[in-house]
Amino acid sequence: MQKFRIASLVSFFVILTGHTAWCQLPVKVSSPDERIAVEVGLQDQKPVYSIQLNDVLFMEDSPLGLKTSIGDFSEGLSYAAQGTSVIKETYDLKKAKVSHVEYQANELIVKFVNANQDTLAVQFRVSNSDVAFAYKLTAKERNTKVKILEEATGFNLPDDATSFITPQALPMTGWEQTKPSYEEEYTFDEALGTQSQYGVGYTFPALFKNAEKGWLLISETNVDGSYPGARLGESDKNGLFPIAFPQEGENNGLGDAFAAMAMPAQTPWRTITLGKTLKPIVETTASFDLVEQRYEASQDYTMGRATWSWIVWQDNSINYEDQVKFIDLAEALNFEYVLIDNWWDANIGREKMEELVAYANSKNVDVVLWYNSNGFWNNAPQTPQDCMNTAYKRQQEMAWLQEIGVKGLKIDFFGGDKQVTMQLYEDILNDANDYGLAITFHGCTLPRGWEIMYPNYVTSEAVRASENLIFTQYALDKHAYYSTILPFTRNPVGAMDFAPVFLNKRLSRDQKGGTVRKTTDAFELATAVLYFSPIQHFGLTPNNLDEQPEFVLDFLRAVPTVWDETVYVGGEPGDYAAIARRKGDTWYLAVTNGEQEKKTLELDLPMFKNAEATFIYDAKDKTAAQKTVKVKSSGKLKIDVLGEGGALLISK
Repeated sequence: MQKFRIASLVSFFVILTGHTAWCQLPVKVSSPDERIAVEVGLQDQKPVYSIQLNDVLFMEDSPLGLKTSIGDFSEGLSYAAQGTSVIKETYDLKKAKVSHVEYQANELIVKFVNANQDTLAVQFRVSNSDVAFAYKLTAKERNTKVKILEEATGFNLPDDATSFITPQALPMTGWEQTKPSYEEEYTFDEALGTQSQYGVGYTFPALFKNAEKGWLLISETNVDGSYPGARLGESDKNGLFPIAFPQEGENNGLGDAFAAMAMPAQTPWRTITLGKTLKPIVETTASFDLVEQRYEASQDYTMGRATWSWIVWQDNSINYEDQVKFIDLAEALNFEYVLIDNWWDANIGREKMEELVAYANSKNVDVVLWYNSNGFWNNAPQTPQDCMNTAYKRQQEMAWLQEIGVKGLKIDFFGGDKQVTMQLYEDILNDANDYGLAITFHGCTLPRGWEIMYPNYVTSEAVRASENLIFTQYALDKHAYYSTILPFTRNPVGAMDFAPVFLNKRLSRDQKGGTVRKTTDAFELATAVLYFSPIQHFGLTPNNLDEQPEFVLDFLRAVPTVWDETVYVGGEPGDYAAIARRKGDTWYLAVTNGEQEKKTLELDLPMFKNAEATFIYDAKDKTAAQKTVKVKSSGKLKIDVLGEGGALLISK
């Protein structure tokens, strides 16, 4: 993906000399529309920043800096220089929630020096919805390497802010010691200073409500094999969350928890999206605005929809005959893919897999195969394993996959954010591109700008995903509630492989046992649009072809998985979610009700103004019904949804 600079940078640097009256700290930079303002300064020789939105404080004085093997760049610093630039870039995306971005931001770089005259440059970029910052470290004398031992970076939220964040899990815990894997539950409107569930902080992204003043979403992007993935540490009683590096025990102790880098050292970007409502958070492109593509795509990778036997039929379905049924289901629904999950090497075998891939291709369906990432970092027994963690084994396996026509891999059970693990993600993606393989990660970290950085990257789980709906009734009972959490937290920063749309009343093969679904059919269909993933792995089963009306099947045959535009329409965590997405000339509005009581929502839909649209809604018996509606010239439309129900509006 090429980013095009469409305006010359207007840049200047002020270097501290003997005459400094007009360039003293603090210094400020504002968004192009001047609604967001960032102030950077020194307090007792410690660098700090603060953020205001519409003259309201959203981030109190918060620390900056690095602690490294060549010195401490968090205190004892002096101001050295400042520079500003105007950034204007335009770029296109092939597999995201939008297809075209025009990015404008004002940039401020403030340089500080320590007693050795080594330099810490703090680079801020401020757009009309996002603040991003990163560090660049340079040494006065020749120095080729550095260890970033920890960061002093912090986020000091206003005292009356509340959190919607998910706790970091302890290493080597959970099923077969596979955690952490970003699959914990979220806090809800929790007071700052409350200890996290496991006492080790929270994962990105992190959503906060600034009382009634607005919202903030904190995350990071541009993380690759040169740096670990970070998280928020425990907040103090004043609401200060520090940046924390991975825990020592992650990935069974493999690798260091700090960053080892070449000099000059450049850190990832930390991003803060701000808004009076959740609109800027849903629509943000901050994860993409600040990154560059790492290598060229070996081919034009196809996104789309996939059937997946394992999610409802589980391990016993991983056999040749059942996979034929799900290939046939994919063909009947015009889906692009079938995902064949764990144990395929044992239950189907490699020779029969070649036949199965050929059969799928004869039906115009491509195959995605599951792999265990494992070398030795957990006890997950599923095979194939020990194929993806070593370069020569990985390349041999990928050459065979390319030869038989497999188009993608789902790789599971990583369990950590250390730099060595980030290097493994990057190595897998890089090798897979050489063999024309698209990659989905599960049991994994948050994607951090990877949709652009790696052209064959598709999606990541990094969420308490739909497998839990099958595992426990508790998770299924919270299904509707979480549909009002994830669109405002996890999904805004990157592709989320939740794996939506379940139409069985009980989530089992025979529908006589298993967990009982309380959501309506229209709710389930709405999640195909509400949740964004460039390849959607659906929870459908062959019996749905006979049980559902043709208009439901027609919707599934047509629903896109990548979009040209995404618009926040309404909703908040715990209440409801309403998001509109456009593909070409067609708009899709998805609505879900997170509560058990029915709702009447009056929505402002300018994209549907004066238009007829197909309306899929809740019938009284919780099945889906369909009719045509006309949206008024005002663009206003009232929509009734049952408790734990939903709706879809599709322009004609």
